[in-house]
Amino acid sequence: MDGLDIFNVYVMGSIEMLTVFHFFTRFLKKKVKFIYYILFAIFGIAVIRIFTDGSIMELLVYVLLLMAGGFFICKTYNIFVGLYAVVMIEIMHLCYGISNSVSCILSPFLFLENPKAVSFFFMIISSIIALVTSVLCYQVINKYFLYDETVRTKYALMILIPTLLIFLASEYISLNIYGDTITIEADGSLPGISPFPILFIQILGIASLFCIMFSYKKLMESFKLSRELSLLELEKHSLNQYVEEAKIRYEKTKSFRHDVKNHISIVKELVQNGNIDAALKYMSDMENLTADMSFPVSTNNPVLDILIGNKLGIAKNNQIVVQCSFIASYPCGIADIDFCIIFSNALDNAISACNRMNHDEQKYIHVTGKVQGDFLLIEISNSYSGRGSLRSGTGLANIKAVAEKYHGAMEVRTDGEKFTLSVLLIIPQQSESISQQVC
Repeated sequence: MDGLDIFNVYVMGSIEMLTVFHFFTRFLKKKVKFIYYILFAIFGIAVIRIFTDGSIMELLVYVLLLMAGGFFICKTYNIFVGLYAVVMIEIMHLCYGISNSVSCILSPFLFLENPKAVSFFFMIISSIIALVTSVLCYQVINKYFLYDETVRTKYALMILIPTLLIFLASEYISLNIYGDTITIEADGSLPGISPFPILFIQILGIASLFCIMFSYKKLMESFKLSRELSLLELEKHSLNQYVEEAKIRYEKTKSFRHDVKNHISIVKELVQNGNIDAALKYMSDMENLTADMSFPVSTNNPVLDILIGNKLGIAKNNQIVVQCSFIASYPCGIADIDFCIIFSNALDNAISACNRMNHDEQKYIHVTGKVQGDFLLIEISNSYSGRGSLRSGTGLANIKAVAEKYHGAMEVRTDGEKFTLSVLLIIPQQSESISQQVC
């Protein structure tokens, strides 16, 4: 092995492996120890030494090597590991192909002067240009096309499959044009081969890859927009429910205020006439009347008083034992509409789960919560049959979206015939300081 081969295989090969692995870990949003970079470079050089013909198998082994790093080093187990691995190797391969094709076009103009020096010069320059171009492509992907790992697998397959097809097709075409070996004429040209078609194919491959990623990004933006619209529809429903309940209570309050002077006059007259028992009975009737205007649940939040009161009232009508000990400062930095999304979906699910139980089984719904510093933890537990698998529907997805909005998390767990939904919210710092409360 001469100096040119040593430089190409060990120096540039190591730099290429380290660059690929660095951006691969950035795409997966992981930080790994430097020793893993060294190990990956060693395995990458071993692949180069084993597959010296630049075959498709070499590229596939690179992809598998990256995927192994994603699984065992980055501890990431999803389809994005395979997607990023294919994209990384494909971009590096196409950039090197474009650089080599340009070298094949330019080298004949200088080859006759000093063939060995020209070959060495073009190999170094083309390798550096290809590496820089690859890094620029990786930076663009990292800035504009970095995908959310929470996206469902079926959507990631939409970009993985066409990307893999471009990956295999470009290499297949390259092998059919150049073959396993390349012979250079005395003037530096390739016998019977024009580098322009393969250059065009490689540029088209890069362009197609970014077009696919751009289209996928727009599709994901549309998907997120649709999800936000569904949340807005839910917010609209919650607001309408709040308005209707407020109207009813306002009419009751207005009617009571209109008659309150008459009520006081009657009680006063009964007391003056010595009809104490009648006065007490009349006051008891007035107490029942005012009870209709008060909220059955007191959370210190007027919107939640209405919402939770309505939901738990429905639960009581279905012979479900309810208990609520949730109290929060008002305002507390969490939007009322976001509270409505959490409690309306959670309580609807809890009521539905209780209604699916047998009539002789105990049914209950407990709502609790506590504030500690800037953290608000909400827990809603209910009885359920314990049969069947738990499915994450639209309701839980909406709750999770609200939790992520406040940089929190959602968790569901079961214990026998008890189902518990926990929602952790981080109260925005711009809100007023909230003293610790145990609710």
